[in-house]
Amino acid sequence: MADDKKLSVFVTVGTTSFDQLIKTVSNDAVCQVLQKLGYSRMVLQIGRGSYEPKPRSTDSFKLEYFRFKDSIAEDIHLADLVISHAGAGSCLEVLGANKPLVVVINEELMNNHQVELADQLSNDGHLFYCTCSELLNLLETMELSELKLFETGKAEKFGTFLDRVMGIS
Repeated sequence: MADDKKLSVFVTVGTTSFDQLIKTVSNDAVCQVLQKLGYSRMVLQIGRGSYEPKPRSTDSFKLEYFRFKDSIAEDIHLADLVISHAGAGSCLEVLGANKPLVVVINEELMNNHQVELADQLSNDGHLFYCTCSELLNLLETMELSELKLFETGKAEKFGTFLDRVMGIS
């Protein structure tokens, strides 16, 4: 790495419970891959989940977590990479902040419309998405430079986009 900037990852599950994602991102293999990619800090927002990861702090990597805050905007702003559940609000907040985004689909949800949103945003080049079992491989192979900025502030474009995702137009 040319500069000494310490890279950080922010993981959010929103207000939901998505223990499988928290278990996946906090396991040794994922933490090691993130370290190899130059990340030295990971902050997890674990929501209503019952699983609490073991915090870790070494000279080269720190993992910490919290349940809720009034706003996660600062956490998103400080992150160099965001890993999120597929909630529309979370996705749009991260994309609106122009941060690289990896969306992880919760396969336990029935009639999961979030997959359609993640798939469309991925097809448009704005994010990568996967399942928990695919996350490690995605992190090892993704090229963040391939992602396109998501244009915000154009309500009519977003309405058209949502209509397309939902199969209305």
